Amino acid sequence: MKTKFILLAAMSFTMVGIAQKDEIKAAEKAMKGGDAMAAKTALEGAAGTIAGADDKTQAQYYFLRGQVYADLARKGDNSAFDEAVNSFKEVENIEKNGGKSKYGAETKLQLSALTADLVNAAVKDNAENKFEEAADKLYTSYKISPQDTSYLYYAASSAVRGGLYDKALGYYKELQDIGYDGSGTLYKATNIESGQVEEMDKVRRDLMIKSGTYKDPLDEKSPSKKAEIVKNMAFIYSELGQDDKALAAFQTARAQDPNDINLVLNEANLYYKMGDKDKFKELMGEATSIAPNNPDLYYNVGVINMEQGNLEEARTAYKRALELKPDYTNAQLNLSTTYINEGNGLIDEMNSLGNTKKDTDRYDVLKQKKDDLFRQGAQVLEEALKSSTENQSILEQLKNIYGAMGDNENFMRIKKMLGE
Repeated sequence: MKTKFILLAAMSFTMVGIAQKDEIKAAEKAMKGGDAMAAKTALEGAAGTIAGADDKTQAQYYFLRGQVYADLARKGDNSAFDEAVNSFKEVENIEKNGGKSKYGAETKLQLSALTADLVNAAVKDNAENKFEEAADKLYTSYKISPQDTSYLYYAASSAVRGGLYDKALGYYKELQDIGYDGSGTLYKATNIESGQVEEMDKVRRDLMIKSGTYKDPLDEKSPSKKAEIVKNMAFIYSELGQDDKALAAFQTARAQDPNDINLVLNEANLYYKMGDKDKFKELMGEATSIAPNNPDLYYNVGVINMEQGNLEEARTAYKRALELKPDYTNAQLNLSTTYINEGNGLIDEMNSLGNTKKDTDRYDVLKQKKDDLFRQGAQVLEEALKSSTENQSILEQLKNIYGAMGDNENFMRIKKMLGE
């Protein structure tokens, strides 16, 4: 009985091996006929027993499987990319451990072609706002070809565009771990037929110039992306509510690029969000020294000073913003408001006064001062109306000022301009 059992087992193993080979041959035949789905079905029949096959058969199986899934991926099945990559990687592992390399060169070519397909598909996904799919494809491209670190960088960019902050953060950390710099040379040339400037590798660019289909070769130096990566990580930490990590990242990024105005502004905004308005004000002042002709910076300095009750400083900032941008409506409205707020600040004292002559005299002084401030606020907006005659915000604020002053003539004039 023992001898018969061993014989039956051996016969069974032989039958399985024959079945495997038949299924693999059927898959090869289907692939040659362009029927990837039939090839996939045939290979599925061998999948359950392939682990027990010899290295040669396993390598053949996984190489063919890689071809099948690569073909399906090219025909639009995005889920097939990973299967194709994993299969070709398995071929490499088998042949590396087995000491033979029947499929080695062809596998490298297949993986190279697959990488190009993945990148092209990722470009299409990004154009269609499928950012997660694009990020996954670009990351897979990087894992296939780790020397092409730019794929990992662009995977992170796609993840950021899709709001996939945890994923993007992981990619950026990996970029830092591998010491990614991103600087280099971009090789460009103008397509004579389309007139578009295109970027390509140097060898292809030079060939295209020689062929006469491209002209005006251009070599551009691309700067290091290290500071940008740290900056993006800081933004992500901020979005995730991890303010301490965000501040540390901003400070690291600013050490690398101290004159990056966006870094200063975003660090300032983070301090503002955290309630540290003094630090916000300090950084905004620093920002205006870096970009002295940016009206938005002065406007923001005005806002924070106005919130802190520093009305003279706020006016100085708003006036500077208006020098740089005369039609800056928000600066005009806020400049006017500084006068109104100062005037309103006198009302409590006016209301607290009694009926003595001293109190009456004091009341008259305060009222005159209040009215003068209100008039200054109105004058700012009247000047603004000369270039924005139909601006509803300006008209509404003017109407309120004239109403508070008891200036009925101007009050009715503005109401008419409002169509009331």
